[in-house]
Amino acid sequence: MTTMPTPAAPRPKLSRYIIYAVLVIAAIFFLIPVYMVLVTSFKSIDQVSISTMWNLPTSFTLESFERAFERLTPNFLNSIVLVVPATAISAILGSMNGYVLSKWQFPGANIIFPLMLFGMFIPYQAILIPLVQFLQSIQLYGSIWGLILVHVVYGLPITTLIFRNYYAEVPTELLEAGKIDGAGFFGLYWNVLIPISLPGFVVVIIWQFTQIWNEFLFGVTLTNTGSQPITVALQNLAGSQIVEWNVQMAGAFLTALPTLLVYILLGRYFIRGLLAGSIKG
Repeated sequence: MTTMPTPAAPRPKLSRYIIYAVLVIAAIFFLIPVYMVLVTSFKSIDQVSISTMWNLPTSFTLESFERAFERLTPNFLNSIVLVVPATAISAILGSMNGYVLSKWQFPGANIIFPLMLFGMFIPYQAILIPLVQFLQSIQLYGSIWGLILVHVVYGLPITTLIFRNYYAEVPTELLEAGKIDGAGFFGLYWNVLIPISLPGFVVVIIWQFTQIWNEFLFGVTLTNTGSQPITVALQNLAGSQIVEWNVQMAGAFLTALPTLLVYILLGRYFIRGLLAGSIKG
């Protein structure tokens, strides 16, 4: 009995190699700033110059990180106090808004939702003066709590949009079954929707955390010296006459580290959350 020869595996097409080459070039292009930040951070001030900025340090030192950490620590804590409640509150409120706008029909729902989305396209600069006046009137200007309020309100349009699209794919029969069992508005939300909302919450939390942590304009205009977030303190590292580039680069890396860790640890869940509910059936 003769055996049929095993067909040879198909050879990769030339287009695949081209795609890989383009991806590698793009990765190198985007990693160049990271290389510059790290290389400069490990140099002492006497090694920092334009002519040798691409060179590796002749002797590695952590002095830049120590000085940057010492100066950024108070503002780092301010950013933690800011970003944790602002992210949590905007995620919960956005979830409830998405629940109402996707599963509860009421007059004006088709008008309220577009008006909320309109808030995503209002530039920060356009509302800065009335925003300052409003925070002064409620005695929250200059405090972290005022900044938390601003980020919660500004984050509601995007969080509502994400949760509305996510909950729109939840079968209505699931909620109707909960109503038959006697669950009301909050009972359906807590017992039916929340247990299946983890992908949506992951997307919203990562998005809001990144946006709030990296925001600068509100931080520099709506807070005083004692409550400024870390992005404002990073700007102040530049100094007035002498710029210590190694300390500033170390501070930039320390400032970006929390968001980098969030994406490393939760990046795959972020992609899953974005795709969750996008395909029906």
